[in-house]
Amino acid sequence: MGSLHPWNLQKAAKHLLQGQHQHLLQERATNVNKCFPIWGFYACVRYLSSGEVFTALKPFFFAVHPDLFGQHPRERAVNENSLKQLNEYIESASHERTVRPTRLTFYLRNGNGGSTSGVPVPPPPKPVHNGAFQSVRIDLGQKNVRETVYTILEKCNLPTSYVDSLPKSPPPKQPRPNPFSAPGAASDHWRPPSAKDADSDIKQKKAVQDDLGNFLDKNVEPARKKLVECWPIREEIIRLRKDICDKLGVSDIVWDCGWGTRHFRGCLQSFQAMASQHPECMEVLKGRTVVFGRDTGVSLDGHVILFSGEVRSNWLDLIKRVHLHDALILRIPNVESALSRALKDIKVVHRKFQPTRLAETYEVHLRKLITSIGDYRGRQSFPAEWPVDLSHLELVVEAEAGPLMISPTGQIIVPSSCPAFLLVNFITSHMEEASQKLEQYKTQKYTEIELHEKCVKVFNLVALQKDDNVTPHLMIECCSRLLSRSTELSSLLKGTHLWITTYYSVLSDGEICIPWNWK
Repeated sequence: MGSLHPWNLQKAAKHLLQGQHQHLLQERATNVNKCFPIWGFYACVRYLSSGEVFTALKPFFFAVHPDLFGQHPRERAVNENSLKQLNEYIESASHERTVRPTRLTFYLRNGNGGSTSGVPVPPPPKPVHNGAFQSVRIDLGQKNVRETVYTILEKCNLPTSYVDSLPKSPPPKQPRPNPFSAPGAASDHWRPPSAKDADSDIKQKKAVQDDLGNFLDKNVEPARKKLVECWPIREEIIRLRKDICDKLGVSDIVWDCGWGTRHFRGCLQSFQAMASQHPECMEVLKGRTVVFGRDTGVSLDGHVILFSGEVRSNWLDLIKRVHLHDALILRIPNVESALSRALKDIKVVHRKFQPTRLAETYEVHLRKLITSIGDYRGRQSFPAEWPVDLSHLELVVEAEAGPLMISPTGQIIVPSSCPAFLLVNFITSHMEEASQKLEQYKTQKYTEIELHEKCVKVFNLVALQKDDNVTPHLMIECCSRLLSRSTELSSLLKGTHLWITTYYSVLSDGEICIPWNWK
């Protein structure tokens, strides 16, 4: 069951919650416990939070997921079709469109059981023979999410103890007085007495939270404990990576997803199982880098990108087609050169800090911009104030939707759908700014490396990393301020894994996230 990832479960739970919005409620005084049938349609209300829905339905998602029926195509097809209908039902409800009551059929294997975090979850299915499944019919159209969840679990003979422990109805709403009759309404908006000092309370709590010392005092010990607990997982990841690289000849395996180490281990286990089942398809991976990321495809560097939230069959489909992308990757430099020549030898490069780009879509974006510039040159020339060539500038072509801007590192970011005249005017107005930022970056990147190494040594950190949106300038500022308070912070940060981001948090792996502009 290595191909089942929490991403799939959270997405399904999120859709189910969104699909239970209130529909066709014409009067606010209507009883929220009522279901509204109108010409055979139903509108539902929700009593559960997204987290409660996710936790309650986890056993169901694990029990009916099509990946569990790989050796039984008929049952797999039925479950896939039912899940599609379920998604369509939820999608219609989430867009506030009326929906008809729906009956769905799912296959479950006999003998569900097990427990995870107090919520019963079926164990990974063992190979079963035809006839060892039970067919379950589920009717959608209950009064609220609680009843919907309860019905699903009950029909599938799954425990409902978690749902039973949740409140059966939302807390009663307090009637709001007439704002025009409330004291002070003529001069200000009326606010309930309980919210009188809400703004000041929020500001005070935010100020306390933004203080790095207070945050570390409260969270360092729990973070260290989580970090120690995850060491066995990290060691297993190292072992799995080495085994896969040695057996398949893969040059490296990169985790670029944003999930924690447990998910990385799950992906490695799924990938290893897939490789053992289809060894003949793995020859193409020799000498390549495999990246578990947020998309599926082949990057501009020839890396094989596998979406960590997809099932193994989709990974295998891509691996079988990897050789088709090689010719495309070989064409990319020529297309970039064509765009460079069209813009007076400007350097066509990639962002210094960004997620991995896929080769297939990148070529389309390049050609679209080349066509636009060619049409512009057919009507008029470039501005007379432009230099003979623009080789001192860097241009990054991105997706059709995006900003036309100068990045913090001095690169000109242009969406492929940008009209050529806008791009020309933008380059004319921001040429000097782009040149200055490029020169600054050349020195800042070495300063960042030096400060990074110094912080790791001074604070005795396990690791120091940063998000892609934290530029060298911001990282330099953050590290410099950390070092200026080394006496105060060294004991708190010792032995921690620190991430420089834009928020405070402690991840499940024990990694501590702090904003670059901490106070």
